Amino acid sequence: MDDPVARTLASYEGLADEYRDRHADRSVVADAVERFDDALGAARTGDGGSSDGSLPSDRPTCVLDVGCGPAWEAATLADRGHDVTAIDITPAFLRQAGDVAPSADRARMDMRSLAFAPGSFDGVWACASFLHVPREDAPATLAGFERVLRDGGVLFCAVQRGEGERDTEGSPYDAEDERRFTLYDPESFREIVEDAGFTVDSLVTETDSHWLQVVARTA
Repeated sequence: MDDPVARTLASYEGLADEYRDRHADRSVVADAVERFDDALGAARTGDGGSSDGSLPSDRPTCVLDVGCGPAWEAATLADRGHDVTAIDITPAFLRQAGDVAPSADRARMDMRSLAFAPGSFDGVWACASFLHVPREDAPATLAGFERVLRDGGVLFCAVQRGEGERDTEGSPYDAEDERRFTLYDPESFREIVEDAGFTVDSLVTETDSHWLQVVARTA
């Protein structure tokens, strides 16, 4: 039986070094990191209107980077004072993460089965990773994100806009690339996030981009 997750994992394991070199310019996600960081700050202080200030303000926020890749954003968030745990299913990425984000805790883990106690984190960052979860597993995966967040916790999740699922076409990598992507339209993406128990604060759908970015919080 075809297993798209296994194919995606094998692809990333083979192209990890190329991926790191090709995507080293992180300016493309700088605004997203800022929105996430602002939402965490608002949840701690009660500023911003939509947050309830229920996160503790007497300690660093605990952030889970889901599908961390080379851990660029784990490093950035750690530099901003957050306690970061970075997980990925790809061993090659976790080896890179040790160099890029040495202060972050790291673990090999499938985001569909998070091995953390309820309420372990203040924030979940899932940038360009959740889109590899098969559609039939997506609701339970988002529910898992909600489970490990504290009350008032913040989720950032970015996926590609479109319909259905697609395999990689015209790959720029020299290594074999058989990754599978699950695509969403804005309405269905908002619905699946809300159905998992989140309140959506913002859904960014830039007309010149194929990305959807949601910032949401636990109820």
